[in-house]
Amino acid sequence: MRDHARVVIVGGGIMGCGLLYHLAEEGWTDSLLIEKGELTSGSTWHAAGQCPNFVADYSMAMIHHYSNTLYPTLEEKTGQYVSWHGCGGIRFATNEAELDWFKHVEGVSKMIGFRMQIVGPDEINRINPFVDTTGVLAGAWTLDDGHVDPAGCCNALAKGARDMGAEIIRNNRVLEINQLPSGEWQVVTEQGTVTCEHVVNAAGCYARKVAEMAGVDVPITNMTHHYIVTDPIQEFLDRDEEMVVMRDPYPSSYYRQEQKAGLIGIYETENAKEAWAERGGFPEWESENELFTEELDRIMPWIERVMERMPIFANAGIKRIVNGAIPHTPDANPLLGPAGGLKNYWMCNGASIGIAQGAGCGKYLAQWMVHGEADINMAGLDPRRFGPYANEVHVRERSFEDYTHMYALHLPGEERPAGRGARTSSLYTILKQKGALYAPTFGWERPKYFSPDGREEEITFKHNNGFDAVAAECKGVMDAAGVCDLSGFAKFDVTGAGAEAFLDRLVANKIPKRKGGIGLCHFLNEHGRIEGECTITRLADDRFYLLSGAAAEIRDFDWLTQHVLPREDVTIANITDDWGNLVLAGPKARDILASLTDADLSNESFKWLTGQEVVIAGVALRALRVNYVGELGWELHAPMADLPKLYMAIEEAGRPLGLVDFGTYAVNAMRIEKAYKGYAAEMTNEITMIEADMLRFCRFDKEDFIGKAATQQRKQDGVAQQLVYCELEPGDSDARGGEAVMAGDQNIGITTSGGFGHRTGKSLVFAYVKPDFVAPGTTFDVLVLGQARKATVLAEPVYDKGNQRLKQ
Repeated sequence: MRDHARVVIVGGGIMGCGLLYHLAEEGWTDSLLIEKGELTSGSTWHAAGQCPNFVADYSMAMIHHYSNTLYPTLEEKTGQYVSWHGCGGIRFATNEAELDWFKHVEGVSKMIGFRMQIVGPDEINRINPFVDTTGVLAGAWTLDDGHVDPAGCCNALAKGARDMGAEIIRNNRVLEINQLPSGEWQVVTEQGTVTCEHVVNAAGCYARKVAEMAGVDVPITNMTHHYIVTDPIQEFLDRDEEMVVMRDPYPSSYYRQEQKAGLIGIYETENAKEAWAERGGFPEWESENELFTEELDRIMPWIERVMERMPIFANAGIKRIVNGAIPHTPDANPLLGPAGGLKNYWMCNGASIGIAQGAGCGKYLAQWMVHGEADINMAGLDPRRFGPYANEVHVRERSFEDYTHMYALHLPGEERPAGRGARTSSLYTILKQKGALYAPTFGWERPKYFSPDGREEEITFKHNNGFDAVAAECKGVMDAAGVCDLSGFAKFDVTGAGAEAFLDRLVANKIPKRKGGIGLCHFLNEHGRIEGECTITRLADDRFYLLSGAAAEIRDFDWLTQHVLPREDVTIANITDDWGNLVLAGPKARDILASLTDADLSNESFKWLTGQEVVIAGVALRALRVNYVGELGWELHAPMADLPKLYMAIEEAGRPLGLVDFGTYAVNAMRIEKAYKGYAAEMTNEITMIEADMLRFCRFDKEDFIGKAATQQRKQDGVAQQLVYCELEPGDSDARGGEAVMAGDQNIGITTSGGFGHRTGKSLVFAYVKPDFVAPGTTFDVLVLGQARKATVLAEPVYDKGNQRLKQ
């Protein structure tokens, strides 16, 4: 075995082989895959091989679509048997909410290019004459779906990779993975040691074992999953056309034709089981091609429902039962990207629909590794979307929930119970008693809105019973003042004699020069694409306070720490859990705070976009005159233990003045009225500052910053899309992001976020569109739940366009 490689991939299933193939295609042929047994011998070989296109998330839909366009060509490209069956698929809607969801996914199909039609029961029976459509409102017919032979497909990717120059070593177990002082990785195996620049954990069900070698963990739970193959069915023997793959929430199952037999896959909605539960979910190293004892009695209730749907299956004998392990993550998405805290250690695992995702995951992770970025937004796939809060209990609870809800629609605002309460501010109980309804973000429980009568939120795509409550919160902030607990912000102290120069090099904007100055700043990569957004407050010559989004905590900490140069006097501390944050905003915010502090809060002494360390209600804190809702106000960053004392003092002082509590729904409604862009929505890793219309935050008069040259070049070359801010014609729902933007029958873009502005009574949306459609006054359609709604491009915010309320 050779002793050096650019990349070592650990694991020879569909994910590892998919990555090896695409690294080689990108030119990284000096890549080595090491598999402890035979290729596919983990969970790949026993998979059912399903390849669906029906996906609502844009990035995941791109991954599935790519796989489903590559697989039909792979056998011809490699000469290796793949057995692509392009039979199409139908998913059932059994209620109006699911039908609304179908309409949204139909818009996704127009953007990405897979064929989809929403069909009624009669058309379903024409396509599949064997299925009983009782209780079915409609079907989502995705014509480009199919299924493959899993082992054949994986081996085709492996052969293609070898043909391009990559190397595979089988029957060679990895024993250790160590990072050297040089930053390189040393992979110790049974057949020798190899040193590499990058190491990839593509170990599937063994991913946690492999991660342990590098001192990290992987948020997956290995679940057992049954599928059944029947004896041949006469109706299939008599028919040349292959039946479409059916996906059905009623029996929580998929069912299809397998040669001339039937195949039924069950995702039981209760009594699901963890693989290797007696060993804490860890497989033995010696395990290969392992299946578990079938438990027919346990899954029989779901099988019986499939028989109701497909009576021709009822009398068929059972030829084979497969009960194998598949990994599940807490949010159903695979883990693609860097492990938190480690440089050049990559995850490529956690795919519960691995065959469908293997090629697409490999393509976009290879782009990230080779070029430093991918052509899709990777935030929802990045392993660092989970933090230390995602301990083994949390991950197990959420993964079980994901498995049992495989065919259950997750509606907007639906907060499922598993793993809740992982991170809470010290105000959690106080606000919950006042009617706060919570939603988790990066483990943090954050108030969505305050229910005035204690009712839970009605879950729907449309305006619901919380609509008026959110409107009242926005009105209270506009007329008087509101207070909101936003303690989940990621918070960092950056200190040291080299802190200013370090930050100036990392961000596109200028660092505040004066003590107390606040700047909105962005991290760019070498190609000018956006890696992060933060506010930087200068507390002293050598002390800076950085704030960024809750979900970016680990990513931003990695970005900061991994860019410190040798001998650079910089210390970076993550103080997120130690400090809370109250937002107090509204025209009476100054009056409320003035009664609680001796600090001078006047415009002259405490200007907009400045911060001071002051004492309010006896609490020493950092007060920043900035907020995300567009009103006079402050963010009050205080030690977490002191937050209740601060909140109670503000509430007592503010109650006579009309103070209200508000939550994140109101924050979103008010920020979009101000045309404030959001990181992870409008600003992502596939977007530059030019496309995001954020060039005013790039200071090209600085000597240099990461991404400066690339941004200047992109400015000269022009862009293929541009962010626009629009008013949407009224309706009973609003754009949420991910909707198709259409000019007639032509797809011209995609929405990123939207909402209803209660202070102005307008439905608003951000979208990326082609350059021909960016001029103010331009109109086009946005497909909201399948309905074409007219959108008009706006030149400026619809609320307080001159920022007078902020500066009063």
